[in-house]
Amino acid sequence: MTQSNIAMIGLGVMGKSLALNLVDHGFNVTGFDISDKHKQTALDDAKVLTPKGDKGRLITVDSLVELLGSLAKPRVIALSVPAGEIVDNVVQDLLNAGLSSEDIVIDTGNSLWTDTEAREQRYQGQLRFFSTAVSGGEVGARFGPALMASGNRDAWNYIEPMWHAIAAKVDEQGLPVGPFDQGEPCAAYLGPAGAGHYVKMVHNGIEYADMQLICEAYHFMSDILGMSAQEIGGTFSDWNKGVLNSYLMEISADILQTPDPVTGKPFVEVVLDKAGQKGTGLWTAVNSLQEGAPAPTIAQAVFARAQSGQKAVRVKASTVLKTQSVKDNNVDKQQTLDELRDALYCAKLAVYAQGFDLMNSTSEKEAWQLDFAQIAKIWRAGCIIRAAFLQEITSAYQAQSQLENLLFSQHFVQEVEKRTLGWRKTVANSALTGVPMPGISSALGYFDALRCDVLPANLLQAQRDYFGSHTYSRVDEAEDRKFHMSWSEEPRSQKEV
Repeated sequence: MTQSNIAMIGLGVMGKSLALNLVDHGFNVTGFDISDKHKQTALDDAKVLTPKGDKGRLITVDSLVELLGSLAKPRVIALSVPAGEIVDNVVQDLLNAGLSSEDIVIDTGNSLWTDTEAREQRYQGQLRFFSTAVSGGEVGARFGPALMASGNRDAWNYIEPMWHAIAAKVDEQGLPVGPFDQGEPCAAYLGPAGAGHYVKMVHNGIEYADMQLICEAYHFMSDILGMSAQEIGGTFSDWNKGVLNSYLMEISADILQTPDPVTGKPFVEVVLDKAGQKGTGLWTAVNSLQEGAPAPTIAQAVFARAQSGQKAVRVKASTVLKTQSVKDNNVDKQQTLDELRDALYCAKLAVYAQGFDLMNSTSEKEAWQLDFAQIAKIWRAGCIIRAAFLQEITSAYQAQSQLENLLFSQHFVQEVEKRTLGWRKTVANSALTGVPMPGISSALGYFDALRCDVLPANLLQAQRDYFGSHTYSRVDEAEDRKFHMSWSEEPRSQKEV
């Protein structure tokens, strides 16, 4: 009997899709799931595959002992299970079933990166623990995801052909191509254990913010310009043909132009305005605070989801809280839309700048030496935040690998300069009319703070010294010299501490 190249434990939405993708590309896969229904669905779907070339085969087994016996050595087992304790439970079950030190176990779930680091240490000498963060959702996993791998380098060398085969591909211009076409794979080894899951975490933080920015543009167009969902969707479709081309823009246009099959109303208008979240955006926001690497728009996107969940409070507030606002009935619609498009572009770029700055801070701290051009490359197709301007981000880091901030790239300096007035007018219009734009306005605040050579933190530090004797540095002395003012004494005097 032909042995399998890889096993997939967990045949839910993502696990099944990855397994079938592997089969499509000629690999033999053993599947295992505690749900007989999941196993049967995977087998049924495998029977109708019609890929180009020779396909592999999928079998399912009823035990982990049987699973290990079906695999060629070194055995490769991918886990598609929920993050957390269940990962360790499955690994322990595999060890009990006879896993050896040369075997490779790959966590493909959304694990917290520090958990991945801990697992690599915990299982050293018992197995080769590896991780591959997967982006692209069900469709991406099935037909070509972005794969962010990290861990044991020898393990990567062994599984690289499989991961390159199933990953999304781009052509020489950085444009996505079909799953069986020739192209550069959106899969890469990013570094030691934890690096891949960390990069995916930041990817998801950027995703949170990008989605929020698009939603704010929709809200602005609906409330300020009085546009219908259908009309907004058409505008998004037009924007998707230019610099704002992205997967999220594409699906937003489709959603807005889709009628509800039950009522015939615009589908978006029958969806309850309470957004869920699984935590990766929160992890990114918390990490940015811990690292002191400002990512205010990512954090604001998390807050926006939390505030959306306070539906009852918001309904009450809409009748209780009064405000003065400006309504301009003579607004130039096309000019305002052009300004909004520019604001969306600039805010989106600021979000990427925040995300790459955060990755840079952690990369230096962890000594990962992340390759940001490579990261931008693998995000060009397959993943949720894939966008046309990721090619420009790739070029920016290829030209200057130690770029201090993405916004410092000469290309983006020029692009933002010609769009900032539209960005400012959009934020001003939202404030004057009372239509919230927390993401787009926070991105503008980040941009303006970044370009401000003197911030009011001088007063803030003086306040800290006043009430807590926290000391301060002087602009006319070396920064490492610390001073304290005798605030409670007259005449006041300064002493070095």
